[in-house]
Formats: sequence, structure tokens, C-alpha cells
Amino acid sequence: MAAPTTPARSRRLPDAEVSKATRKLRMLQTLCCDDSFERAAISEGATRIAGVDEVGRGALFGPVVAAAVILPLDCNAEALQAAGLRDSKQLLPEERERLAAMVRACAVAITIREIDAATIDRVNIYQATKLAMLRAVEDLAPAPDHLLIDALRLQHPCPQTNIVYGDSRSLSIAAASVVAKVYRDARMCALHKQYPVYGLHEHKGYATPEHQRALLRYGPSPLHRRSFRPVWEALLPWDAHC
Repeated sequence: MAAPTTPARSRRLPDAEVSKATRKLRMLQTLCCDDSFERAAISEGATRIAGVDEVGRGALFGPVVAAAVILPLDCNAEALQAAGLRDSKQLLPEERERLAAMVRACAVAITIREIDAATIDRVNIYQATKLAMLRAVEDLAPAPDHLLIDALRLQHPCPQTNIVYGDSRSLSIAAASVVAKVYRDARMCALHKQYPVYGLHEHKGYATPEHQRALLRYGPSPLHRRSFRPVWEALLPWDAHC
């Protein structure tokens, strides 16, 4: 009898045969999300450490959203790690919901702030992202005395640790990532009822083929980011697409 073959879905293709996004995801999955950056800040005297992250930066529709989360100094990091807290992009929706609830149950403070599409178009997505993060930090109560941020620096007087791939390496940043993602996804599902032709409940405003086809068929809504190429291309006369 011939040996059984491995189902195609269980085979892991070599990195050279998969997309850049898949290679990046595989790399991120090798990173350890723990409290080492938090402990380093504590050793320098920090007592209110805020993790800060954003979601929706690459979307074509709706706001960019930032969250800031202060976890308690005696936070049970092992429990959060065991529960699977890490970058929201690596989690299933039900996992994000469960982890967001855990974060809300133990956090000292959480703030969520968003910057709308019109402002994104006016100042650009990079500046809008920083503005959303800054507003989230400024609204924290109690105020933080150290910031852990995913690869950005804010115009804020607090000492800051900027961490490349921070949402996959710091529990505080991962907590902010999950809280922001759950909030923004809920906003997209609510806005789907107002703009049902785009399928926002499925892709959450990102540039999927389905979303781009809807843009070409129906044109952009008032909440689409007109400074993003697939959106402004959808505004061109029909013959320009031929």
C-alpha cells in the first residue's frame, strides 16, 4: 500500500515560494511577546507604563485608530502570554475579542482615539497615525510616565522606548493593538449598515480585490480616503480604466 500523502493545506511551502506578507507573518510568529521592555522601564523608575499602537493605517476606508493601555505593575504577564496575547494581526477575531476582554479587566487605564478620513487626506496617514496615538496618550488617566511604542516617536515629554515590531514583542503594545483592532472592526461592522455595497463587515475597509471592485462600480463613499491610490483611481472617468 502506498504511503498516505500529506493534505495540501498542511504543507508548509518554503519561504521563497510564498508572498512577502506570508514571509513577514512567519517571521513575526518567531518573536517572543513578553514583559521584558516593561521590566526594563520599571528598573529605570517608571510606574505607569503605556503601550501604544494603531490599526487601520493601510485601510482605504474610515479612520485610523490608536489605543494606549497601562497594565498594572503586578500584571500577570505569564497569564497574558499563556492566553496568547500578541499582535492583533496574528489572531483570529474570536481570540482578539477574548483577549481584549482580559486586557480591559486588568488594565489601569485604556484610551482609544481615532482620526477620520478627511484629516488623513489633509495631513497624510503617517501624521494622522501619530496624532491618533498622541491623543490617546494625552487622554490617559492616570498619566503615563513611560511609553512603549511600535516603531514611532511622539511629540510627548514622557520617556519613550520605540520597538520595531513592538506589537509582537511587548505585552503592553500587544494589548493596545488588540483593543484598537476590536474597536475598529466593530466600527467597520456598524458602518457596513450605512454603506453596505462595499462589504466593510468582511474586509474592514482594507484594499481587498472585492473592495476595489466595489469602488470602481459604486465610486467612493464620503468616508473613503481620497488620498489613497485605489480610491482616487476610482474617481477617474470610466474610460481611464480601459
